[in-house]
Amino acid sequence: MTSEIRVTVWNEFRHEREDEEVKRIYPDGIHAALAAPLRDAGFLVHTATLDEPYHGLTDEVLEDTDVLIWWGHIAHDEVSDDIVEKVVQRVWAGMGLVVLHSGHFSKVFKRLMGTSCNLKWRQIGEHELLWVVNPSHPVAAGVGEFIDLPREEMYGEHFDVPAPDELVFIGSFEGGEVFRSGSVFYRGNGKVFYFQPGHETYPTYYQEQIKTVIRNAVKWAAASNLKKPLYGNYPLRHRTVRKEEKNDG
Repeated sequence: MTSEIRVTVWNEFRHEREDEEVKRIYPDGIHAALAAPLRDAGFLVHTATLDEPYHGLTDEVLEDTDVLIWWGHIAHDEVSDDIVEKVVQRVWAGMGLVVLHSGHFSKVFKRLMGTSCNLKWRQIGEHELLWVVNPSHPVAAGVGEFIDLPREEMYGEHFDVPAPDELVFIGSFEGGEVFRSGSVFYRGNGKVFYFQPGHETYPTYYQEQIKTVIRNAVKWAAASNLKKPLYGNYPLRHRTVRKEEKNDG
């Protein structure tokens, strides 16, 4: 049940305090806009921001999180490497991670991908269509054939990430660029979903289909009774008798 899934929504919370246009669209912060529909859907939701002690991601918070949602943009370098490592370790152990928009450049995402995570971008408010290319994937449930975004920041290929384990959405823009806008990666026991829409100067996160995708992604990414694999020196559990041994004596 969704009420059993514990979600932490992390946000820099800088644009909303420094830019009047962003403050007008997201007066309580992007994290609040993301958290509200998740709470309405029955998830247990906590929020955390960059300028809190430990960026709001204490050991207790991380241990109490099934899925972490990450939005960042202008302060990636201010995120402590110690916190990044703790988040990565939790993902490997089974915590889900949903990375939104410019979070592609976060230390957490780059660490998990092992690449630069660079891309092309253009900020002129272009029309975007997000095409569902994997309609059977749980993240796309109830979305339809595509999502129509009147204005978004263009993200274009090449997107320097490993080939996604699964591709759910491809975005197409007015200028002709396309982008792997909804990509799935498996890391250790954890599931990672990267979702491209969500520039801070557009009300993207209020759009119903976008809310549906994020709800779906949280449900999909949440760990379900995962048992940590055993690593290292492994004891002999049973011995298979080879044919030649059977013939001895």
